[in-house]
Amino acid sequence: MTRISREQLAARIAADIPEGSYVNLGIGAPTLVADFLPDGREVILHTENGMLGMGAAPGAGDVDPDLINAGKQAVTALPGAAYFHHADSFGMMRGGHLDVCVLGAFQVSQAGDLANWSTGAPDAIPAVGGAMDLAIGAKQVFVMTDLLTRSGESKLVASCTYPLTGVGCVTRVYTDHAVFDVSADGFAVRETFGATVEELERLTGLTFNAGR
Repeated sequence: MTRISREQLAARIAADIPEGSYVNLGIGAPTLVADFLPDGREVILHTENGMLGMGAAPGAGDVDPDLINAGKQAVTALPGAAYFHHADSFGMMRGGHLDVCVLGAFQVSQAGDLANWSTGAPDAIPAVGGAMDLAIGAKQVFVMTDLLTRSGESKLVASCTYPLTGVGCVTRVYTDHAVFDVSADGFAVRETFGATVEELERLTGLTFNAGR
């Protein structure tokens, strides 16, 4: 069954971010989206540690140790970038000032519930952090994830069994096999990367609505 790479998926997400959007890219794979934003499209990237106007990842010789994102990865600053207090950054997130956030996930339910901070394992991180503020504060929540876990379990589920980050917050799920919209009737297949809807249903154990 055809799958696309993480970089190809990041490019696919970048293509869907509208001109003029204020966007937060979550820790991990979502940060790759910054490297694939189309030339000439104005998208203002926000980091929860206090920066607006983040650019793509720096080249090997251009790393500034004082410029990092929330995941402590080196980033670049575009002309006009601004820096501010952590509390102000969370005010932007909680105040509904972000158009899109892109987050990873352990599970997404048919109702758009998101679980992305803990699997409940004994060694799990102790708190949800800023993910819940992003999930509820952004106008649209895009999830970037593999469709299946390493053990072959679906990350798209009827209902989440892991601790929730946000309830009914997910707009769209981008996976290595297909893109899904969250609708009032469950997941709708928006686009596939070679798989049929029947194959996706077999992999996930879910029934999908017709795509657009």
